[in-house]
Amino acid sequence: MSRFFDTKIEFLKGVGPQKAALLNQELGIFTYGDLVQHYPFRYEDRSKFFKIRDLHQDLENVQIIAKVMRVELVGTGKRRLVAHVADETGEMEMTWFKGIQWVQKKLPPGAVYIFFGKPAQFGRKWSIAHPEMEPLSQSAEKRNSFQPVYSTTEKLRARFLDSRGISKIMEQLIQVCLPHIQETLPQDLLQQYQLIGKQDAVREIHFPTDPARLQRARKRLKFEEFFFLQLRLLKMKVTRTEKYRGQLLENTELLKDFYENHIPFELTGAQKRVIREAYQDMKSGKQMNRLIQGDVGSGKTMVAFICMLIAISSGAQACLMAPTEILANQHFEGLKEYADMMGISIALLTGSVKKSARKGIHEGLESGELKILIGTHALLEDVVQFQNLGLAIVDEQHRFGVAQRAKLWAKNENFYPHVLVMTATPIPRTLAMTLYGDLDVSVIDELPAGRKPIQTVHRYDKDRLKVFGFINQEVQKGRQVYIVYPLIEESEKLNLKNLMDGYESIARAFPNYPLSIVHGAMKADAKDYEMQRFVKGETKIMVATTVIEVGVNVPNASVMVIENAERFGLSQLHQLRGRVGRGAEQSYCILMSKYELSKDSRVRLETMVRTNDGFEIADVDLKLRGPGDLMGTQQSGITDLLIADLSKDAPILTLARDAAQQVLANDPNLSQPENAPILRQVRQHKKSAVNWSRIS
Repeated sequence: MSRFFDTKIEFLKGVGPQKAALLNQELGIFTYGDLVQHYPFRYEDRSKFFKIRDLHQDLENVQIIAKVMRVELVGTGKRRLVAHVADETGEMEMTWFKGIQWVQKKLPPGAVYIFFGKPAQFGRKWSIAHPEMEPLSQSAEKRNSFQPVYSTTEKLRARFLDSRGISKIMEQLIQVCLPHIQETLPQDLLQQYQLIGKQDAVREIHFPTDPARLQRARKRLKFEEFFFLQLRLLKMKVTRTEKYRGQLLENTELLKDFYENHIPFELTGAQKRVIREAYQDMKSGKQMNRLIQGDVGSGKTMVAFICMLIAISSGAQACLMAPTEILANQHFEGLKEYADMMGISIALLTGSVKKSARKGIHEGLESGELKILIGTHALLEDVVQFQNLGLAIVDEQHRFGVAQRAKLWAKNENFYPHVLVMTATPIPRTLAMTLYGDLDVSVIDELPAGRKPIQTVHRYDKDRLKVFGFINQEVQKGRQVYIVYPLIEESEKLNLKNLMDGYESIARAFPNYPLSIVHGAMKADAKDYEMQRFVKGETKIMVATTVIEVGVNVPNASVMVIENAERFGLSQLHQLRGRVGRGAEQSYCILMSKYELSKDSRVRLETMVRTNDGFEIADVDLKLRGPGDLMGTQQSGITDLLIADLSKDAPILTLARDAAQQVLANDPNLSQPENAPILRQVRQHKKSAVNWSRIS
């Protein structure tokens, strides 16, 4: 859009400084450009009018044409304004509690208005509180039966910037701004994807002439948003592959030795495919930036270790960064077993590692003797310097900020390290395409042989004694059990109380079994001690908050009981369930909840019972919550989407990505004359100083 759209909103007719200040504060609308992109969130059919005698309780909003009979102020103290209005079938009241003086001036007796709002009945009298209203004579000239509804706030409504008020200033803006709206897409794309022009789309989205044209306007604007988001991500990918060199890591001697002589189990077909994909990247001479998505228990750690072997064979070092000490410890224990088989040096660096041990780790990294470093964000400290970091692996990537991850790449001055990002949080395809559009994506979509699917059931609080009986049976078979309580964000004290109450009731129910307890308020070493007791089988039941959500691996644990399961999100429930089912025995997940559930809570629990497929669960989660709440989206540009919706508009996203790929394949620099509109738009939206192409 042109500079015209940078004009401050206060200069628009009908706004002025006071309303402008409110629009700034309440809706973040500062300029003409902000206002024109404040799209309606729904539309109302205003073609129908009701007679007063036809009103009934089940109606939502209604339109009534009525004459003002008389107006009066009622009550003492906080007074209200009541307008008595009538049509040929009866009388009713219109009531205002705010803005009384302004309304009073607008309602002379005898004036005929269109009133719009939700009717309520008090005794025999119908009333509408704070109706929208406009004179019938004024409305007749320019009335459109399909009216936009804009989001607004209480403060704005008090200044008559309700949806209708915003619509009126939008009318002013559309009249003056249409000639300034520049086309952002080339003609051939408009024709190929049957899209209307930008000017038509903006006019129709705010003031649609009919439902069919509105649909075309929405499609056009959604396509445009997705197109420029995908274009940006794809350009990053091109820049990264062309500009950022990676070390040639192609020696596979250690891999062959490990595979032929030491590997403890056969790799799945999916693991082999993903290793091949990563190896192709590592020997390409370009920096690898690959996301590995694997459901819980799919064997991502083994894939990571084999990639480390390729790096070490080729003379480089490798590191793995995990979001928590528990998870870093777990990776270290698992990988150390393999590294020791191969005679490869490996160390753990977390906040708990003593100063004396750190010194040895730092020296080993700088000399090149230490080949693998596992750790938390302690890896990012300036004193941690590698001789030659060739491979950086980031686990559960959404828990690290962009700036934190960027610090890893500075650990090698000659080449950017190859990057593997691992996540056990399945991401719907549409979200992955947007969140990770600049990464290459590999999916481990196969579980190791011999794993039995976890059986999931939903039980209510009244079934607790039966659940305890089942837990007892499993422990007597030699198995172990998790019982997890939710975190209540508002209150740490309440969290601890709920957990301790739960712990005491479990201790009473199972007096003969040793218990572990883990919660967020514990110190790291105490938490680790309790975890290790459970891992070693010294305790039979682990009572915990969600600190055990990610990565804990106890093959002997066969039951996961989730208390107040309705308080958890779907992806959390799926992650927690993944803590069991890691051995050869049948495992179970029991979702405990109260009987009264919201619609969304019931859908979540029914989904968990129905399927173990993390990708199906992620799709349901996206539909329930929308993308803005899902992990990692704050850094993706998704939250900048004004009209497109990832959970509903997947087909348009796919078209837009295809179009962006087609444009860049034919004209990577956007230098051809027909792509001038795209280039102009890209230049106007270069905001970010972060170099996204280097950081996953």
